[in-house]
Amino acid sequence: MKILILGGTRFLGRHLVAAALEAGHEVTLFHRGRTNPDLYPELERIIGDRDGDLSRLAKRTFDAVIDTCGYHPRLVGAAAAFFAKRASHYTFISSVSVYRDFSKEGLREEAEVATVEDPEDETVTPARYGGLKALCEAAAEAAMPGRVLHLRAGLLVGPFDPTDRFTYWPMRIARGGEILAPGSPEDPIQFLDARDLARWTIEMAARSVVGVYNVVGPARRETRRAFLEQCCRIVGREAIFTWIPEAFLCEAGVLPFTEMPLWVPAATSGLLAVDPSRALAAGLRPSPWEETIRDTWQWRRSIAKPLAAGLSPEREAELLHHWKLQCS
Repeated sequence: MKILILGGTRFLGRHLVAAALEAGHEVTLFHRGRTNPDLYPELERIIGDRDGDLSRLAKRTFDAVIDTCGYHPRLVGAAAAFFAKRASHYTFISSVSVYRDFSKEGLREEAEVATVEDPEDETVTPARYGGLKALCEAAAEAAMPGRVLHLRAGLLVGPFDPTDRFTYWPMRIARGGEILAPGSPEDPIQFLDARDLARWTIEMAARSVVGVYNVVGPARRETRRAFLEQCCRIVGREAIFTWIPEAFLCEAGVLPFTEMPLWVPAATSGLLAVDPSRALAAGLRPSPWEETIRDTWQWRRSIAKPLAAGLSPEREAELLHHWKLQCS
């Protein structure tokens, strides 16, 4: 199969390339050449900008196109329209953030999606991100009706993750000392190894499967306590966790996901408890947690640069101090 990947050199994209090559497919990359431009010298790499500059692909045809980096409906719709006569199948990597209401757990693909006030405004903010992704899905489907695979990904983790929104936890536990744990130990938690998504995406594209799928893991409901305990086992540390309720964290201005990775307030806990049953029935197989934690931790500790997410030691100590004062 001839596959074109839009992007392909940062995180999920590079795992898609690896999975496609392992399966014996022919891969072409189209990207701007800004991120890891020297990756994959053995592959055909076409440098260009999807914003009005797809002309270098005008005389090419592909069995499948995988769009890893679509955030603006105008650009996703234009790309899908461009490839409508040049490719049989289009995969759009979307997000579980498309859903409107995260106050409940178990959201399925039929749930209502978010909207934005001004669809023409291409400003991407956390408040607009989900609505824009939903519009991107609609734009792709309108351009290639019945030929699009929409993959609504949750938090993707694993080696090469530049966000550190997952990596923070094994790295923090390995450092030792008293650790601030957010919310309740029984809060739900979800993430998916990007390598699992990559392998499954290539399999689905090869079978020309279409439709909408929530792609999250694990297969059953898991808790933050279970995740942190697994991290302790992998890094070989007996951690001291101090669980601090969300009311205190919110009052202190702690930012969910970025400053406090893998935590959202209870009012939006459904973001970390989406229903993956359709994808699981279609063959998605999330890796065991211990494998993902171990591989990610081993990769990240070999990189000598500060974490991109999580509490700084000073901020964590300050929060723990004030919490204990409040409790005394």
